[in-house]
Amino acid sequence: MTSIVESTTQPVTESGPAAPSPARALVCRGCGTEYPLAAQHACYECFGPLEVGYDQAALARVTRADIERGPDNLWRYAALLPAGQDPATRITVNPGLTPLVPAAALAAELGIAAPLWIKDDSANPTHSFKDRVVSVALTAAHGLGFARFACASTGNLANSVAAHAARAGVPSIVFIPADLERGKVVTTAVYGGELVAIEGSYDDVNRLCSELVETDEFADTAFVNVNVRPYYAEGSKTLGYEVAEQLGWRIPEQVVIPMASGELLTKIDKAFAELVEIGLVEAPAGGWTVFGAQSAGCNPIVTALRAGTDVIAPVRPTGIAKSLNIGDPAAGQYALEAVRRTGGWMDEATDDEIRAGIRLLARTTGVFAETAGGVTVAVLRKLVESGRLDPARETVVYNTGEGLKTLDAVATEVGPTHQVRPSLRALREVGLLG
Repeated sequence: MTSIVESTTQPVTESGPAAPSPARALVCRGCGTEYPLAAQHACYECFGPLEVGYDQAALARVTRADIERGPDNLWRYAALLPAGQDPATRITVNPGLTPLVPAAALAAELGIAAPLWIKDDSANPTHSFKDRVVSVALTAAHGLGFARFACASTGNLANSVAAHAARAGVPSIVFIPADLERGKVVTTAVYGGELVAIEGSYDDVNRLCSELVETDEFADTAFVNVNVRPYYAEGSKTLGYEVAEQLGWRIPEQVVIPMASGELLTKIDKAFAELVEIGLVEAPAGGWTVFGAQSAGCNPIVTALRAGTDVIAPVRPTGIAKSLNIGDPAAGQYALEAVRRTGGWMDEATDDEIRAGIRLLARTTGVFAETAGGVTVAVLRKLVESGRLDPARETVVYNTGEGLKTLDAVATEVGPTHQVRPSLRALREVGLLG
């Protein structure tokens, strides 16, 4: 499989070749049962989800200097990840080190006195945070011997899997809901892999892919968010590592994170906890607080929090924030736990509030977010207004995707402020010249 190798250069550090993976097992998040590092995503004992368990001694040997000597992408954190320690094994578009944008004007408009930052992951190669999870998942999948890459997707993941497969020279097959935004369809199809539109919701697509994993015809196929999901989820942690490093090796006091499956929120929280546990950072005084954001058209995790229950009742998604439209969120229970443990909260945004959030973020920071970013900014406003979020504590808001993918959301609300004839007189008549 030499065609899917990103680099043939052997890594060299102060201690020689790259260290082995610190991952030691897959561990059930429900009952704690451990399994070998394989393509498995559910526990055979309780059917709970699996996640990667690490050798804590190996993690504790990682220093800030080790990380800072690394490449200018997410692989600078390879010593904290389950795969990719050797660059020659990576299936990647080298995402990461995206901008942490100061948002003073947005803070002033919302009444936030402390520093406010936007972690803008639209700057990744396929313009969403999904490049992080896909790079880690497909690197692990390559090591496990898979010959084809696949996913169920609401759009951004489809873009990323197709792009990674194209660069690696590996076949791909991506499954999406048939009503996906046109921009996300085009930015997947352009890479030339198989693109299958399913007449149903994302949850229907995901259920079909879970069935396909069990067929002989798909035995050689890695579905990044199904059979190699434990590795995929770990890629999200780099958004936590990166923010801490960009803030000068400290954890922000508050974070606001969009939720679809809920996994992104849980993994950023996990990243902060790992950095503290292995001694790379100190926790803020009083700890950090995690806030979650959902669309009002798909809000099962928010609904459970408000009801004071751990039971996530599936919903049929509606609304414009299609990248967050997972009606049966796999990690919803764990997102609830993280928010409750840290003293945070969750809220939702209507379609009109999402559009206003997109425009507010663009006008005050120069960041054009897709609908998920509009959700997060709209929820940030609500959290401030309700008193749930402390305006005197430093806050990081995560923007996970690029606005050019969801132009329809605001296309009817913005446009030229003037239309004039090509003359100075015409400009003067509309007040553009004194």
